[in-house]
Amino acid sequence: AYRFIAESCRGKQVLEAGSGEGYGGAMLAAAGATVTCVDYDASAVEHTRRRYPELTMIAGNLVDLPLPDESVDVVVMHSVAQYVPPQELDALFRLFRKLLKPGGLFVLGDVIPRKVSALTDAMALLRFGSEEGFTWPALKGLVRTRFSNYWQLRKSLGLERYDEGEITAKIEAVGFSVQRARSNIGHNAKRMTFLAHAR
Repeated sequence: AYRFIAESCRGKQVLEAGSGEGYGGAMLAAAGATVTCVDYDASAVEHTRRRYPELTMIAGNLVDLPLPDESVDVVVMHSVAQYVPPQELDALFRLFRKLLKPGGLFVLGDVIPRKVSALTDAMALLRFGSEEGFTWPALKGLVRTRFSNYWQLRKSLGLERYDEGEITAKIEAVGFSVQRARSNIGHNAKRMTFLAHAR
């Protein structure tokens, strides 16, 4: 998923916001970036530290980052926006603009458009699993999810969704020029990725 941005990160200071288990950050580090990952999930932090010692891992909330202004060249936030309420997302975008050096790049990946359904997401995962050789684990994961409390949580909490114009306006409002990427950096081609440069 990160392959198409890896080259633009070579030799750069990269912040991966909401890094999960570190796989994406490790791909960027392998391409020659110096990567700092941030996640609040304790098991993801521990996994990243154990599996990818080449990454700097910060445990905690994104809004409490101990990084100075204009200290990173690239910020990547992949498959996180859907879990963040709109006002908090605005605050994160402002924070990322402060952290980026002039002309720095903000990559916002896997944004869910308003018209994409859970069924579309599931089919995209199965297609990706088939292409990458993990169809059975993907199917097992979907079945496990179906019988977990995920659907209750999704219904009660919802996932944030944005049209292209909405997310573009949010990013531009805090001092970026932005364009939608030709393809999403995640496995779901129906979702959107945006490339924004600090003005």
